Amino acid sequence: MLADRFTLSAFAGFVDVLRLAADDGDRSRPIACAWAVLGPPGKPIRSSCGLEILPQQPLESPESYDYLVMVGGLLHGGQRLVPGTEALLRQAAQAGVPLVGVCTGSFALAHAGLLKGHVVCVSWFHRDEFAGSFPDLHVVADRQYVMDRNRITCAGGTSVVQLAADLVERHCGHAAAAKSLRILIQDRQAASRAFQPEPVVTRQAGDHLVKQAMLQLEQNLHAPQSIASVAGALGVSPRQLERRFQADLGLTPREFKGRLRLTRARWLLENTDLTVTEVALDCGFGDCAHFSRSFASHFGQRPSVLRQAALRAQRGLPTGKT
Repeated sequence: MLADRFTLSAFAGFVDVLRLAADDGDRSRPIACAWAVLGPPGKPIRSSCGLEILPQQPLESPESYDYLVMVGGLLHGGQRLVPGTEALLRQAAQAGVPLVGVCTGSFALAHAGLLKGHVVCVSWFHRDEFAGSFPDLHVVADRQYVMDRNRITCAGGTSVVQLAADLVERHCGHAAAAKSLRILIQDRQAASRAFQPEPVVTRQAGDHLVKQAMLQLEQNLHAPQSIASVAGALGVSPRQLERRFQADLGLTPREFKGRLRLTRARWLLENTDLTVTEVALDCGFGDCAHFSRSFASHFGQRPSVLRQAALRAQRGLPTGKT
């Protein structure tokens, strides 16, 4: 089920895991898994990038499906659902059909009153907006997805691939899930790496343009990306973007990016089993020596020292001894 202006990557990633698990090789026959897009017959649903998907089945008979997956769309200006979507979600809930909200699909489920008493997973980028819109719900933004009884919510992005693989493994076995991930060039997330990156921003932005730039920088933290390219993608000049950052955060985009890298690195050192070298590369540092100097300058200790302290804390050992 697709919202108007839905996220194409979330939809495609989820379906492709099912497609690859459903058949031998890469023949894509819906044998072990089957899927359909629900919506008004003959009326295409437009994605956020402009591509359109034509529904295959009408919005009816929810009890005939093992899961109903709600793929959310852009929130700016209010999320728009295809007529009949909310009614079908409520019918599915009454029939006991598990409901899945991916990306901002959790907003649609919450708006329909279907997440009360459940833990809800959203992207860190949308956490404050979700909490403000639904203050009575328990929302988390530190995991990629949450399975809470017959409600499943997922942050979006590539985490939908991991969620779909989890469902495939549950119903079709480990081999089918592993095959999908292998073809998609994805590793199965170990428990220690299944966290969603925390909101590493050190300040809350109020400017919508600044928020968009922050998201771009977060998504491309491991790769070289100039501030000019970020500004160009948002349709403004680098100077204009810098002025907006300074007015909203008191930082230049470059300063924000530097703090973003270091704060993300600290979180990874404290919460995952990645090596110091892997953390450095994941956060966009070219070599460990540069990473170690920058980290020590900002936090007052070398990354290796923090890692050892984190490991000792996880084992319940005193952190003051080596």
